[in-house]
Formats: sequence, C-alpha cells, structure tokens
Amino acid sequence: MGIEHETFFVMDVEGSGATPPEIVELAITPINDLKIGARRWEWRVQPNGPIAAAATRIHGITLDDVAEAPSIDDIAGEIMTWTDGQRIIGHNVRVELEVISRSIPDWKPSMAIDTLRLAKATRPGMASYGLENLSQALNISGEAERLTGGRHHSAAFDTVVTALLFIELVSSIPSSSRMAALMDADILNNRQGVLL
Repeated sequence: MGIEHETFFVMDVEGSGATPPEIVELAITPINDLKIGARRWEWRVQPNGPIAAAATRIHGITLDDVAEAPSIDDIAGEIMTWTDGQRIIGHNVRVELEVISRSIPDWKPSMAIDTLRLAKATRPGMASYGLENLSQALNISGEAERLTGGRHHSAAFDTVVTALLFIELVSSIPSSSRMAALMDADILNNRQGVLL
C-alpha cells in the first residue's frame, strides 16, 4: 500500500515574537488519501507573555485577540490525541517541532516531513522556496483562500496551503519513489543526521 492511502497531519503555529516564542495560534489540517480531510482544527492560544509588535505585523494577532483564548495546556490533550505518534508535515517543519515540543514535552511525532525540502528536491531551480512564493508559482493560493477565507500567516491558511503544496509535490513523484522522497524530507530521519 502506497502513501496515497495514508494519513498525515499538516501543522502550523504562529508565535508571540518572544525568545523562545510562545504559540498564539495553532492549526492542524489532515491529509487522507492525498486529499485534504473534512475536519480541520484551529485555535487561538493565550500566551503567558506579551505579543511583540513585530509578530503582530506578520500574523495580525494582538494580545486582545487572545485574551479569552485557551492556554496551550488547555488544548494539549486534543493536539496529543490527533497528532502524537503521527506523521506531521510543515513548511520548514523544524519551527513547529521545536515550538510544540517545548510547549507539550510528551508530544512526539513519528515523522516530520518538511515541504521546503520536498519542494527543493522536486522543483529545483525556483527563485524562492518560501511558502507564499511556492503557492503562487504552483497556483494553489486561491484554493487555500477559498477553503479557509484566510491569508498567509494565519495558521489555518498556512496548513491548508501547505497541504495543497504537499499533495501537488507528492503527486508529481512516481508512486514507486514517493516513500523514499518522504524519508528524505523527514527531518527526524536518522539518515539525514538530524534529530529532534
């Protein structure tokens, strides 16, 4: 059975701009059978500290926006239920791994597939591999906007556009080579010499 029959969870976080950053928004979009799943999750999250103005300029979230939001501890159980031990996906997924692992120490995905690595391997020579540039180059931004009503740098939008990017990239790889490509894009894969 190939990966086209498997389930993956795309994750994205938006941060407070602190060092280290706290989560102020988190979203999860599942991929089943190389299609976006019907159920998606999105939370605004109340950090312990302030949200830097520079971070607000990027994602648009202010402290007032999260004043009544749950803490990361309040939603940790649900995040664990859906994604612990699962294959996660992110664009520059190391950010999600580091931030979520720091916030929920018991959380451990089985794979962490980086669509940035996957894009560089399958679309060599592009001018930019930023998520916004890739999504425009591959004409998937409009579909993400339709599905979420959002924009880049909202966690929900970024998970959906990353899911569409993943589906597009994987679909361009011959079926027999897909698992090897995902192993190469998995930052938890020992062959890469990169561990969480």
